[in-house]
Amino acid sequence: MKIISNYCQHTIVKDLVLIGGGHSHAIALKMFGMKPLTGVRLTLITANQKTAYSGMLPGHIAGFYTHEECHIDLKPLANFAQANLYIDRVVALDLENNKVLCANGLVVDFDVLSIDIGSTPARMSVSGAAEYAIAAKPVSQLLEHWDELIAAVGKNPQELIRIAIAGGGAGGVELALAIQSHLHQIQQIPNLEMHLFHRQMELMPNYHQSVRHQIQQILTERGIKLHLGENVCNIVPKNHKKTQEIFEIKCESGLTVECNKIFWVTQASAPEWLKIAGLGTDEQGFILVEDTLQSQTHPQVFASGDIATMVNYPRPKAGVFAVRQGKPLFENLQRILLGKSLKPYKPQKQYLSLIGTGDGQAILTKGIFTLPPHKLLWHYKDCIDRRFMERFHFQKNE
Repeated sequence: MKIISNYCQHTIVKDLVLIGGGHSHAIALKMFGMKPLTGVRLTLITANQKTAYSGMLPGHIAGFYTHEECHIDLKPLANFAQANLYIDRVVALDLENNKVLCANGLVVDFDVLSIDIGSTPARMSVSGAAEYAIAAKPVSQLLEHWDELIAAVGKNPQELIRIAIAGGGAGGVELALAIQSHLHQIQQIPNLEMHLFHRQMELMPNYHQSVRHQIQQILTERGIKLHLGENVCNIVPKNHKKTQEIFEIKCESGLTVECNKIFWVTQASAPEWLKIAGLGTDEQGFILVEDTLQSQTHPQVFASGDIATMVNYPRPKAGVFAVRQGKPLFENLQRILLGKSLKPYKPQKQYLSLIGTGDGQAILTKGIFTLPPHKLLWHYKDCIDRRFMERFHFQKNE
């Protein structure tokens, strides 16, 4: 456990504890700093002091943003909100006694709890994936592996490198294009082989056909080998070279592909301790919440972002929804602490999506409307993302 900040507040009436530094919680913390509640002790528990903004992460991989530009530093944000900040990993909840239990022995009491811890790729059922694949989340570990790969390629820029991506949703597609773009920038002679595996016959199933068609065309034109309808079932290490590891990816169809690095961006999953605690969850383990973002089974618990499933409005696990949930989450947390009735939140059915193509361009789509890749669309996306991050830049006098 690492205590970053500890605020002593007098006449504490209630304890509000936030687990996770996701987008919804970042927004809620900013709003608590602007509209504090007297008598409420606010605590944030998070595994990492800095949290990645998902909208800029592919751009960081592609080399357009620095690490600082695409991460929110939770320390100044917690200071602004006058919140206690504990850098620790939650491992269990005691919902009968309203306690949060952390990996390093920290126990935190709460009256109201909010959970925004994101999700992790589901990979444990695939033999070898946990040992040899690089999961897209947690982001901090992904970026450690990415930095190591960049350094290795920089030392041997002419050596052939083979990259595999498992998962053909928006996250997998953007990651593939971003990786290819950055590696081509640092290789003296582009010597890169890329494979994208997807168990369905079409990429990005949550998007309109017009987007799927454009994305598949872009990937094909850029030489990324698509393995559609292929279910990865095993990953095994092969002989080791002096400078590179070699792995063999095996699919249920019998397809076998050799690669040096495997990035795992498959269907999202949730940690087991949520279900063990007794919270109502869906089949994937995500917390079931009402329109108020309140747990179906435990009214003192709220959840938002990827870790939550709205019972009446199921939506894809996308950062846009976590951002939109920030304000209604804040308002309902304040209302429950003040003893007021909660307000329902209805997420939009269609939402604007800007998909980076790794080359300084982006695709715009909303519903059935789609615009092809263009530099102006990337500029538009860049402006939106930078404007969002500016909300979390704090001056010393704030």
